[in-house]
Amino acid sequence: KIAIEPKTKADIDKMAAGLVKLAQEDPSFHFSRDEEINQTVIEGMGELHLEIIVDRLKREYKVEANVGAPQVNYRESISKITEVRYVHKKQSGGQGQFADITVRFEPMDPGSGYEFKSEIKGGSVPKEYVPGVVKGLEECMSNGVLAGFPVVDVRAVLVDGTYHDVDSSVLAFQLAARGAFREGMRKAGPRMLEPIMKVEVVTPEEHLGDVIGDLNSRRGQINSFGDKPGGLKISNR
Repeated sequence: KIAIEPKTKADIDKMAAGLVKLAQEDPSFHFSRDEEINQTVIEGMGELHLEIIVDRLKREYKVEANVGAPQVNYRESISKITEVRYVHKKQSGGQGQFADITVRFEPMDPGSGYEFKSEIKGGSVPKEYVPGVVKGLEECMSNGVLAGFPVVDVRAVLVDGTYHDVDSSVLAFQLAARGAFREGMRKAGPRMLEPIMKVEVVTPEEHLGDVIGDLNSRRGQINSFGDKPGGLKISNR
């Protein structure tokens, strides 16, 4: 993904119209507004794809824009099962806050996303407080502990907990879930995930060396070679 901003006020409407049209034509292209950095962010299948999008904005829609450096959409996950107990307790006059939960974090297969499961038995955490745990965990899944990238392929299991008749609330359990997430992710062997794509390249034989060199420079793993009309086919990821 890259950040892109119109150079002048006259380019604002032209860029908006161009982005909408290009997104309609190309399902693999997306754009959004990042309010934190106050910029428009475009996302695609890779650096070349985004270069083509920017070029089309300039040629077809006459948009002059400032374009940032490409950024990779990393993800974060975990490498081992871990179980943590987290107690949220706060007393500052009047009604306090109390929530005690035990959560097990489990790695899942690639592409599984995120899953929540409750194994609570006997009412150790009343049903009305479980949504607080769910919300607290889901809020944290968009911001991993390594570099702030979204967390994927993780199952969070609510194993046990305790509550207070007066001081417990949905909010208290929500805050406890946030604390359990931060502690659990650090102990579960957090790791970065880099996007991988499978591609096929067809090239004349005389350019084979240059193509292989380019793929290797981008850490591509070549799986097979094959003949194809017009040249050689290289399958890699």
